[in-house]
Amino acid sequence: MKILTGTVISNKMPKTVVIEVERLVKHPFYQKYMRLSKKYKAHNPNLTLNIGDQVSIKPVRPISKDKHYQVVAKL
Repeated sequence: MKILTGTVISNKMPKTVVIEVERLVKHPFYQKYMRLSKKYKAHNPNLTLNIGDQVSIKPVRPISKDKHYQVVAKL
């Protein structure tokens, strides 16, 4: 189970937040680090998160069409 850490960028949906996870990847030719980001929808039943909060998410069984993660903890 891989735990990801990211920032809340949207909390407008009921019981769902959108998390942006950034990672550094080294370019194979130029040997320079690039910052890549990806957005994940995560289940948040408590509705306690706000935009800008740092959170950890973990994969769970599919909850809906796009929601396959659940918020573990607020950092």
